[in-house]
Formats: sequence, C-alpha cells, structure tokens
Amino acid sequence: MPSRIPQQSAAESGPNRTELDGGLSAELASVVSGARRRALRDGDRQIDTARLLHSLLESDPEVRAAFEGAGQVARLLGYLVQRSIGYGLRWQSSVEDSGAVPVVAEAGWSPVAAGAMELAYERAVLRGDEQARGLDLLAALVADPQSRAVEVLGRAGVDTPALLERVEAACKGRVGRVDGGR
Repeated sequence: MPSRIPQQSAAESGPNRTELDGGLSAELASVVSGARRRALRDGDRQIDTARLLHSLLESDPEVRAAFEGAGQVARLLGYLVQRSIGYGLRWQSSVEDSGAVPVVAEAGWSPVAAGAMELAYERAVLRGDEQARGLDLLAALVADPQSRAVEVLGRAGVDTPALLERVEAACKGRVGRVDGGR
C-alpha cells in the first residue's frame, strides 16, 4: 500500500511547498503546512508531534472543543508558544523517536510524527471516511505516550486518557454523517 504521509524534502526552498496525498482533508493539509512553516522558521529539519499539535489547536475548532474548555486550550497554547521561543531548543536537531515506529527515510518528519500521520489516515478509513481530519490526528498524537505532543499535554496539565475518550466520542458522533460533521 502506498504511503499516505505528506512528503517534504529538507532542502525545499520555501515554507509553502507541500506535496500532499489525497488522504488528508483540506483542514488537515493546512495543519501540516502550518507545522512545516513552524519547523522551518525554528531552523529544525523535522516536523514533530508538538508542532502538529500546535497547528491543530490554532486551526481546528473541533480539536479545541475536545479539551476541557478555553482555559485549558489557552494554557496549552501558551506552553507551546514558550516551547517554540526557547524551551524547544533542547529538541532542535534531535530525532523524535519513541521506538514505537521505525525510522522513516524521508526527511522532514520525525518518525513519531510520520507514524501519527499514518494512524490518522487509518482511523479515518476505519470510520468510513476517505480523508483524515483533525480529530483523527489528535487521537493519533495522544496514542504514543512517548511523543513530544503527549509530553507537552502533560506539562500543560491535560489528562491524556480523558482527552482521548472525548476525541473518540466526538469521532463516533461523525460516523454515518455524509458531510463528515462539517
């Protein structure tokens, strides 16, 4: 089966260059683009799960609704901004690899982020949708307890098992809806 992961070369010249597969909704393609821009701006060659989480929170109202209110989202975004302006320096140029997924040969994605993108697409297919959406990716990010996204969520005081339950409930509410809940 061909890969459903959006591909990016580390040598690409601009932050807007993306090669997306048909397995992503327009909204999720925008999230990936935002995470890519953030990685390039930070001088990092990889899109990691924390950058994906940051872009999801900024752009997807369904993802924000899965959290325990605006206060939790604001606290989480504040932490992510702090990470991007200094705290994250300890992560730059290192590979996010929990050992749960094999190292991906393509440049541009941490192995954990690549696995999360694959899992998001698989979740969509199991739900009967042809395109992964933000909630699919959020569930995939939370699924790996060793990911940077889960570390960030924990530092911001988010109960990840409870978050995953809310995401699963929201995704089940979509099954059978022709418009995908939009």
